Amino acid sequence: MNLLGCLLGGAVGDALGAPIEFSSIDVIRRLHGPDGVVDLPLLEITDDTQMVLFTLEGLLLARQHGVDPRLTVRAAYARWLHTQGGPPVADDGWLMSDQRLHSRRAPGHTCITALKHNEKNNSKGCGGVMRAAPVAVWSSDVREVFELAVDTARMTHHHPSGYLSAGVLAVIVRALLDGADLPSAVATSRAELVRWDGHEEQTTLLDKVMRLGQLTPEEIESELGGGWVGEEALAIGLHAALVGTDFPSAVRYAVNHSGDSDSTGSICGNILGARDGVAVIPPQWLSVLELRDVTERLALSW
Repeated sequence: MNLLGCLLGGAVGDALGAPIEFSSIDVIRRLHGPDGVVDLPLLEITDDTQMVLFTLEGLLLARQHGVDPRLTVRAAYARWLHTQGGPPVADDGWLMSDQRLHSRRAPGHTCITALKHNEKNNSKGCGGVMRAAPVAVWSSDVREVFELAVDTARMTHHHPSGYLSAGVLAVIVRALLDGADLPSAVATSRAELVRWDGHEEQTTLLDKVMRLGQLTPEEIESELGGGWVGEEALAIGLHAALVGTDFPSAVRYAVNHSGDSDSTGSICGNILGARDGVAVIPPQWLSVLELRDVTERLALSW
């Protein structure tokens, strides 16, 4: 089941990049060697995977009760907020009762403040796109998938590049789950992207990614940015998926740069896991992946 591959792949990429998220490539090389991070004894997830799990929980509850998924995903994000020290809420799912999900793994400031105060912002941070992959399973209609991913991202991020990047990733994953190759999946998502106001920034970088060959970590930063904002995180994760020769090399490439390594690794892992399934993820990584049991339970519940 490639949804499981998508979620586990994203969690592995997230965890591999977590220890170096705020480090420059020079520091990464000094601490981990010339190739950067290549392996870890324990793969601990971040808020990226936490929010992916709560997104899928919201979608599962919407399907179970026949209600608008926007309502149940928003409620799921309120439960995630509670796990990060936010106000008490009704436990309508089951994730919130798992104390392991109450660990605070540098949750994004925009996500916290937007959910806590329900205030409009102009953020295009990558907190919207990094949790968007599960939306792919909601419908076989790519337009519906794009719109729902945009709406869920817009619960916290209100700049077009902050929410349109989420739509692009969700449609790429949807197309891959349907058996498309990666360039075709990107073309499908681009066709949806250009229908939206404010798409130009994301479209420009998406087109650039499709022309690039393999880059050094320094070139990733100069060509695609650091991945702190939506369009850059998507670009780096997608670029790594396109140029990597296999799953391990691709996610290592996606995390070893000066930038938001966990988010770019997560996006790359989502894409390759959706395309190729669980079998491409090294067993030694899965065996030490935090919350693997929860991720599997959610994916298999779909």
